Amino acid sequence: MAHHGGSDPESEPNTRLYNPYQDLNLQVPINNLYKLPTSPEFLFAEESLHQRRSWGENLTFYTGSAYLGGSVSGAAVGFFSALRNFEQGDTLKLKINRILNSSGHTGRSWGNRIGVVGLIYAGMESGVVAVTDRDDVWS
Repeated sequence: MAHHGGSDPESEPNTRLYNPYQDLNLQVPINNLYKLPTSPEFLFAEESLHQRRSWGENLTFYTGSAYLGGSVSGAAVGFFSALRNFEQGDTLKLKINRILNSSGHTGRSWGNRIGVVGLIYAGMESGVVAVTDRDDVWS
C-alpha cells in the first residue's frame, strides 16, 4: 500500500499503526499496516466542541449508578435485618433463606427508589443543559 500525501505515518503524533495480523504470528510486510486516528471522530464539527455525554448516556449512567448503589446498600441493610431476626430454633437452611429473602427484597426496594431519584436528576440535568447550553457547576 503506497503512502499518499508525502507524510510518514510513523512521524505523525496523532496516528497509530494498526496491524490486524499481529496476533496470528504471520510474517506480514510492514506496508500492510493501516493508519488510524487516535482522537475521537465526529460527524459534525459542532459535536467536537461539546465534550460531554449525550442525554441518553447521562440518563443511563445516573439511573444505573443510583440503582446499583441503592441495591447494594439495601442488600446490606436487609442482611443485617435478617441477622437480627434469627430465632432460636432456626436451621442453617432457614437462616440462609431468611438472609437471601431479606437482602433481595430490601435491595430491590432501595434500588428502585434511589434509581428513580437518579432518573429524575439525570432528566433535570439534561433539561437544564439543553435550555442553557452550558454544562458547568452552577447549572
